[in-house]
Amino acid sequence: MPEYLAPDVYIEEVSFRAHAIEGVGTSVAALVGPTRIGPTAGTPEPLTSYADYRRIYGDEADLQFGDSTSPRPNHSALAARAFFDNGGKQLYVVRVFNGDEAASQARAEAVSKAIVFQARFPGAAGNLTLDIHWRDLASLLRRRTAAGPLGAGATLFLEAGNVPKGALTGNTGVPDGGFPLGRLRATVQEDGGALKIIGAELIDKNGARHVLTSDQGVTLDDNELTPTSPVWRDIVARRGDDSVPDDGTHVLLAFAAPTDLRPFIGSNPGDNPWGEAIVLHGTLQSNGTRLHIDAARNKSVTSDLDFDLAALAATPTGVSLYEHPRALDLDVLDDQGEVLFSAAGIALAANTPDALDQRLPAEPRRRQDRLTQPVAATLSPADATDAEKTRTELFDALWSLFDDDALQHPDPLLGPRYLIRLTGGSDGLEPQPRDYAGEVDERNGSRGLAALEGVEDVSIVLTPAAAASARDIHQAVVLEVQKHCRRLRYRIGLVDSRHGQTLAEVQALRDQFSDDRLALYYPWVVISDPRPGGDGGPLAVPPSGFLAGILARTDVERGVHKAPANTPVLGALDLDQHINRFQQELLNPRGINCLRRFPGRGMRVWGARTLSGDPQWKFLNVRRYFLFLERSIYKGTQWAVFEPNGERLWASVRSSVEDFLFNEWRAGHLLGDSPRQAYFVRCDRSTMTQNDIDNGRLVCEVGVAPLTPAEFVVFRIGQKTADA
Repeated sequence: MPEYLAPDVYIEEVSFRAHAIEGVGTSVAALVGPTRIGPTAGTPEPLTSYADYRRIYGDEADLQFGDSTSPRPNHSALAARAFFDNGGKQLYVVRVFNGDEAASQARAEAVSKAIVFQARFPGAAGNLTLDIHWRDLASLLRRRTAAGPLGAGATLFLEAGNVPKGALTGNTGVPDGGFPLGRLRATVQEDGGALKIIGAELIDKNGARHVLTSDQGVTLDDNELTPTSPVWRDIVARRGDDSVPDDGTHVLLAFAAPTDLRPFIGSNPGDNPWGEAIVLHGTLQSNGTRLHIDAARNKSVTSDLDFDLAALAATPTGVSLYEHPRALDLDVLDDQGEVLFSAAGIALAANTPDALDQRLPAEPRRRQDRLTQPVAATLSPADATDAEKTRTELFDALWSLFDDDALQHPDPLLGPRYLIRLTGGSDGLEPQPRDYAGEVDERNGSRGLAALEGVEDVSIVLTPAAAASARDIHQAVVLEVQKHCRRLRYRIGLVDSRHGQTLAEVQALRDQFSDDRLALYYPWVVISDPRPGGDGGPLAVPPSGFLAGILARTDVERGVHKAPANTPVLGALDLDQHINRFQQELLNPRGINCLRRFPGRGMRVWGARTLSGDPQWKFLNVRRYFLFLERSIYKGTQWAVFEPNGERLWASVRSSVEDFLFNEWRAGHLLGDSPRQAYFVRCDRSTMTQNDIDNGRLVCEVGVAPLTPAEFVVFRIGQKTADA
């Protein structure tokens, strides 16, 4: 009672309406089983499409367990696909993994001296490829034109087509018809004020060398070598600002073809192990005029090489010389070559916001990145305080990880590819019942079915991959699902029969369980093989993924009171076994729900029973409808806790429940011609003793008349006379 101490007008807000009860959702499913990749601990994320599933848990490719000799179909992915294809809207996925997921044999990795790349999640799908794209590559080769007469000993590079054709007449090394397109490299010798070209060689456009054999040399007048002629000297490595890089600067040297390199190391193929292109990692020396290639940094070189940049520049197709970059972009590719993840603007540095280990952390800050970032990087540079030394060290580490075949066999349109391949990932061993059960871990995240205990919305639980395991494992997993649904109260579990079971075997499986929160479906469904590399042929899969989607679709379109039966199985090509009416007469009374094929109607669900031994809970829709009512009333009456336990509270609770059930009756979800026939709600002294009231208990009794499915539609037909 508020206090009124000073004279005034007081306005108070009161409610004259009963508290409304809102129906809870019943179509949210949870799938527990092995996947190709993805987190194995923590609260799962709701998925609203199969694309969400693939982004976090990988595609439908097979799983290879370490204790199995052959790959196993990825039934978790196939069930998730079937769920969304059949109308499911929201799915939680819990990945189970049997093995030491932190060990190198489970997580793929690539290790160098200063950088370690490791898949963030265990699995063979973690054998990813990192595609590096350099951000600031620009050619360092620069030529300065001669400013005056050339001195003795200078090196000339002449466009072959611009050299007077008679200049080298009489040299037997010159091809017939004069110079082909190419470049001439020669040494200048001063002879009485004139310039002679001696020791010249011509490299034509095909990379072939033509050594000029004249010992007399060739004299060229100054007017033939004017500053405007295509004559260059002082060919050095220069940046765009025309500054010369320091000695020791790390560079990349790219040859377009092996023929460009043979003039310098010999034309014998045995001396040239490269393929169609050559990319080498070296350092500049002699004030940017020479290049040293260290064999320790180049997998394709067996011994150190030294090049004169001027000589390199004389190759007909030229070479590309790049100062190694300070930043890169990175794409993470799966085994199909599709980009899974990208990071741009990564710096070759340490202790900066854009460093590799900061852009690819082991534990990302954002929830989305924790779910989808597939790779983590760790740096260990020797001296992170020296920026240039750190950059060089990290570049060396990256270079040592590059795939040599991709580096030396580039795409002719894209140039060399800088790929790092992660190896060593595995799918662990086949998951056992303890892996499905999981454990509660508040620090590191719960696993298995235990991870679903914190997700309130789940109403349907399925474990399709367990049906492909051995019989003992399958039954033990079903027992874990049974315990989970009992403990969480408002959930039902979908049980798959095992592949190829006979009628006697599926009945034996049913005899192992008696629970109104379990529903068994038989047989398996045949679909078109969607796996990468598959031929689209028939593939048998467990039915629970389809049924979870059908339950969700029925709940949305008709309501949870409707039996999820006599509805098509979308995406089914056929059934693994065809059940006829006489066979179903054996199975249906035992609570085994059949999938059947009907001419002109396709594949349909033809059963809606639980595995309960109690007749009042034998129908799946009745069990699920009561769970819906119980949970809706539970959530809708939380306001009553700690209210004064008297007549006004009882009336308010009674009114709230009656209004909720009246709406259910009017929507056709309850049996009866009137509300009185459909339900009753009692909350008064007839439901509570004084002892209940004294101990703080409010007891409300609710009775409803549910709708049961018309399993047997009977028409009685007989003859009649005309006058009857």
